Amino acid sequence: MSPKEPPRRRVPPPARSRPQARRPAAAKKIKLGSHRPRLRLVSLGLTLVMLAFVVRLLQVQAVDASAYAAKADKNRYASYALPAERGRITDRAGIALATSVDAYDITADPTLSTPESTKIPDAAEQAAALLAPLIGKDQAELTKKLKTPRTRYVVLARRQTPQVWNQIKDLKKVLGEKASADRAKGGPGANVLAGVLNESSTKRVYPNGDLAAGILGYVNAEGKGGGGLESSLNKELAGTDGKISYAQSGGRRVPTAGTHETPAVPGSDVELTIDRDIQWMAQKAISDQVAESHADRGYVIVQRSDTGEVLAMANAPGFDPNNIAQANSAAMGNAALQDAFEPGSTAKVMSMAAVLEEGVATPDTHVVVPNRLQRGDRLFKDDVDHATWNLTLNGVLAKSSNIGTILAVEQLGKTDAQADNVLYSYLRKFGIGKPSGLDFPGETPGILAPANKWSTSQQYTVRFGQGLSLNAMQAASVYSTIANGGVRVQPTLVRGTKGPDGRFTPAPAPQQTRVVSEKTAKTLAQMLESVVGDAEGTGTKAAIPGYRVAGKTGTANRVDPKTGTYKGYTASFAGFAPADNPKITVYCAIQNPTKGSYFGGQICGPIYKQVMEFALKTLQIPPSGAQPPNLPVTFGGND
Repeated sequence: MSPKEPPRRRVPPPARSRPQARRPAAAKKIKLGSHRPRLRLVSLGLTLVMLAFVVRLLQVQAVDASAYAAKADKNRYASYALPAERGRITDRAGIALATSVDAYDITADPTLSTPESTKIPDAAEQAAALLAPLIGKDQAELTKKLKTPRTRYVVLARRQTPQVWNQIKDLKKVLGEKASADRAKGGPGANVLAGVLNESSTKRVYPNGDLAAGILGYVNAEGKGGGGLESSLNKELAGTDGKISYAQSGGRRVPTAGTHETPAVPGSDVELTIDRDIQWMAQKAISDQVAESHADRGYVIVQRSDTGEVLAMANAPGFDPNNIAQANSAAMGNAALQDAFEPGSTAKVMSMAAVLEEGVATPDTHVVVPNRLQRGDRLFKDDVDHATWNLTLNGVLAKSSNIGTILAVEQLGKTDAQADNVLYSYLRKFGIGKPSGLDFPGETPGILAPANKWSTSQQYTVRFGQGLSLNAMQAASVYSTIANGGVRVQPTLVRGTKGPDGRFTPAPAPQQTRVVSEKTAKTLAQMLESVVGDAEGTGTKAAIPGYRVAGKTGTANRVDPKTGTYKGYTASFAGFAPADNPKITVYCAIQNPTKGSYFGGQICGPIYKQVMEFALKTLQIPPSGAQPPNLPVTFGGND
């Protein structure tokens, strides 16, 4: 029998009742992450940022220090050029023909003319309206400059006189006082001219007005030579500009900061061969005659026969280099050097020089001159209609016979070609067809074709001064060569220069070339006396009482520069005095005289006399007192 099991307890069934609500589960605890990784990340970021600053600082302070310092200086310091004083140009006695005086460049700071800085919407326009009549500039142009963006410096006008700046300064003062009063009342109180400033400069002036303007030239708006000797000698005259740098703040100079200055080196003074008084007389004489003859233009050259020095070179019409804006552009050059023209009978002296030098004739040689002469394809005649003339070679020159000159030159060769080659060689020796040696801007060498290029008619016209061209200086040089015993001295305009140290440096000695013998030159001088001194000569109006005068008239057909065809005449006269001991050469030419006479002896002869007489007295050259040879003009009788 198995042991007795304990009685089971009956578990009563659960009563049917409302189910009990579940007890909420216990809330989960949130566990925070470790803060160390975050701190490490932030620290790393800050370290990188600081490292970048350190690297940049090292770059600025060490690697690129000089570059940034230079940039800072550039922004802090203002640098301006110090214009060098331009050298003077004087005549041979040291009298100023061109000089420089104190002047001002009118400048402005556009940032001080803006509506923001002035509280005035049209400040720039108002400033321009006030300045335009004072500095002679267009109002719209000034307004544009005063509104230039991104700059604190513009030039409104250069080289204004101190009087102009004083007017601007006085106006600024008045406006400044009004602005102060306006601010006291609570207004904007702006001065529209507050940003207008000045810089010291120089202005080129010509004390004698238009005297020798063709030689001197002028200075342009940039202060550089724009023509004449001002241009060709610009390097010597200009000097070397200096430079000044100073600290600035707000567009104004800081007086306590350092200043760096490189002084300007003044230009050299240039002393010319010109005599002011003789230049004045030459200019007056040619101007009066050009006006009286209603001519296009004219020129007078006065030269020392023995040294080649040019004492005067006058042009009419001329211009005033002090007022280029009002000058006639056609008159602004130096026509005496820039015009190429056919000389006419004044060139016959070169043909006679060749004939005498080659020994094919003498002053007494008989030349029968018919009324007309057939040569090549042309029938040649003289300026006046005449019966057959029985002339000496001297008479051919005295009466300026074209036909006689053709016949005389024919003796230079067995053929016309041979004679042409001989004549051509002498023309070149006299300097025709090449520059005079003055090295002047725009000078023409003239036109002289080789002899083998001469046309049929040109073979004969060249002999009496047509079919070739030259300038007035070349023409004068021909007569100076004869006056100087047959030796051509290269013309000169500059005697020397005086540097900033006051030391005078003479110009190089001019080149000298023998053209004909002294005997030939002396004979030619005597023949040229017959032109002026003989009653039958064409140059009697050039005679000067008490002096022996040698000269030659010229009346050439003129090539019109506009059409290229012959129209009008070139009247001229050339000569020297005293004839037996020459010192001075004078050449005169007038282009296209349209009123009164057009003959050289009639309108240029008196100019020669007037200018030569004045020059002889000015230079105190006495007459020799010797009697002229009175070479015969004719032989036998004239029909």
